[in-house]
Amino acid sequence: MLEGYHHLSCEERCQIYALKKRGDSLAVIAKELGVHPSTISRELKRNTGQKGYRFKQAHEKAQKKRLGASHNHQKLVPVLIATIQEKLKLQWSPVQLSGWLKRQGTEVSYETIYKYIWRDKRAGGSLYKELRHRGKKYNKRSKAAAGRGCIPGRIDIDKRPPIVETKTRCGDWELDTIIGTDQSGAIVSMVERASKLTRLVKISHKTAENVERALIERLSPDKEFVYTLTADNGKEFANHQRVSCALGAGFYFATPYHSWERGLNEHTNGLAEQYFPKSKRFDEISAKDLERVEILLNNRPRKVLQFETPLEVFDCMTTQSLYGALRA
Repeated sequence: MLEGYHHLSCEERCQIYALKKRGDSLAVIAKELGVHPSTISRELKRNTGQKGYRFKQAHEKAQKKRLGASHNHQKLVPVLIATIQEKLKLQWSPVQLSGWLKRQGTEVSYETIYKYIWRDKRAGGSLYKELRHRGKKYNKRSKAAAGRGCIPGRIDIDKRPPIVETKTRCGDWELDTIIGTDQSGAIVSMVERASKLTRLVKISHKTAENVERALIERLSPDKEFVYTLTADNGKEFANHQRVSCALGAGFYFATPYHSWERGLNEHTNGLAEQYFPKSKRFDEISAKDLERVEILLNNRPRKVLQFETPLEVFDCMTTQSLYGALRA
């Protein structure tokens, strides 16, 4: 019995029709045709019409699908290659690039883009260096220091409004800090849960006062879209009550050692660390460097957003909210 995918001919479909009408099982039909039973099962599932399986109708349907697939998937012509190279150099992943191209009416699978990158590497090219992990296996980060310290007035995440989990509104932020080598500075990262919009601020030292100032200054312009803030249990968030008061938002803390409760922020930190690895001295990072990375992250299409960008989603959600408030 032959395994693997098998394109059926019109004559084979005719046989399937006759044997099925006779009442033979899928296994018997497959043996008769010399194909794997999954081929028969797939054929009947895909090409059975409202009036049952009819071989002429089934063959026409299958042919249309094959022709459609060949027309929809574009070859890597020079113009398309130039676009792929341009977006890869903005650190778009092949999945993000494939999804964005589909939105533009061009279907190129992410596997095709990966294959192009590896061909480029074998030819001495450097496109693979633009990939987040450069093709290396991804290892999840652990948060060994989670839960450190005791924070006065701490409000646990289980007191947070249930609507935050639904991600149906814009204004629920996750917070964290990224530390440079030799304690050479830190980056305060803020990411909005629904739109995935990212804000980054560099501070000289990871103190509660510096973190408080960074959060208030960076989020105040969008204060009307700051409903909740969720952080880990680091002492740098000890001034949470002042931040909460200044922004008019609830401030909550994840359960110690439960980094997945702030999974989006953990993921966003990983994206930022592509540009600012912890092995780098953060006192060498300029405000312009930080702004550039923030722009790159917020203008990169995301699979979870149906390949829209965080900035597009944030602008859309905030505009709709303001319009709704005006109408009310």
